[in-house]
Amino acid sequence: MKILLIGNYKADAIQSMDRFAAMLENYLIQFNHQVRVVRPEPFLGGIIAAPVKSRKWLGYVDKFILFPFRLRQAISWADIVHICDQGNAIYTKYLQNIPHVVTCHDLFPIRAGLGEFPEHKTGWTGKQLQQMILKGLNQAQKVICVSEQTSSDVLRLSSLSEKAISVIPSGLNYPYTPMKAKTAQQRLGDLGIPRDSEFILHVGANHWYKNRLGVLSIFYELRLKLQKPNFYLVMVGKPMTKEMHQFIKKYDLSKKVIELVEVDNENLRALYSSATALLFPSLYEGFGWPIIEAQACGCPVFTSNRPPMNIVGGDAAIYIEPNNPQSSAEKIIDNLCNLGEMKSKGFINLQKYSTEIMINRYISIYEKLIDDKTPINAN
Repeated sequence: MKILLIGNYKADAIQSMDRFAAMLENYLIQFNHQVRVVRPEPFLGGIIAAPVKSRKWLGYVDKFILFPFRLRQAISWADIVHICDQGNAIYTKYLQNIPHVVTCHDLFPIRAGLGEFPEHKTGWTGKQLQQMILKGLNQAQKVICVSEQTSSDVLRLSSLSEKAISVIPSGLNYPYTPMKAKTAQQRLGDLGIPRDSEFILHVGANHWYKNRLGVLSIFYELRLKLQKPNFYLVMVGKPMTKEMHQFIKKYDLSKKVIELVEVDNENLRALYSSATALLFPSLYEGFGWPIIEAQACGCPVFTSNRPPMNIVGGDAAIYIEPNNPQSSAEKIIDNLCNLGEMKSKGFINLQKYSTEIMINRYISIYEKLIDDKTPINAN
């Protein structure tokens, strides 16, 4: 098959979506398919001298005015088109004469635009953009959701029928495996992790639903209860916010919280392989990649007792209440004696999230859509 993947605008720097597109590209090529990736290029939005606000609007020109010309040309080569991120569902209107799928990871921006999270308001421009994305999603021939939770949101908020929606859980976007202790320790030293220390690991961006202030609060409670001098929290992801730094200063955690920005896959593998556990108390997720990444490296997982986290983690993870730092810390401490069992169960749970199985399921849907003669707008 000739498969055209639509990736994300690079200037938006949505790393998880870039990794997803790269994973599809690499594996589909390994499965002997022809793959091309097309994405909006930052012709105008990449003008460094432009003010930040202007770059946003110039980016809209790149994405919504300039890119469609290139997309129309690229489509002529393909047997099927795959939009890798529902945030680009706007482009389905150009795909009505070719088989296509959209992967939907989550609908948080759309839900926020509809006012479902009153404490996190969306501006007028953002609301209009999310309405355009939802309209594009409604025009999709097939939407593939990464979890049942995301699927239920799509069914609730879109006009799509059940037959237009499938669920394919995400596989690992990198071949994470346990790293040998000596190799991992060398990498940890280079990252500034004190030798012979214990640490809780968090991996995530600064979106409000990632609950990074909650991570800090739980760690503070752990520090109070455990009284371990060489016990640290390692925060991997985007630079911490002003509020996070204020919390750290207020509770005298500056020497115990280690911030690591833009960590590469092998260093992340070293961190997963060496951490006491992953702490992942998200309020919402579309899937929750760090859960299976950690389990692949033999890292026990403490995550939220909410879907999809409590489904993705299986019986290998321990589930906590993300809004209750004290009870979460107590539950973590109560289960420190079970880390070995959690590690073993994690390897078993991971088998449900094979990337090869994921890719085969996508290929099966591609083939069905290409063979299906039903009009695309028949949903």
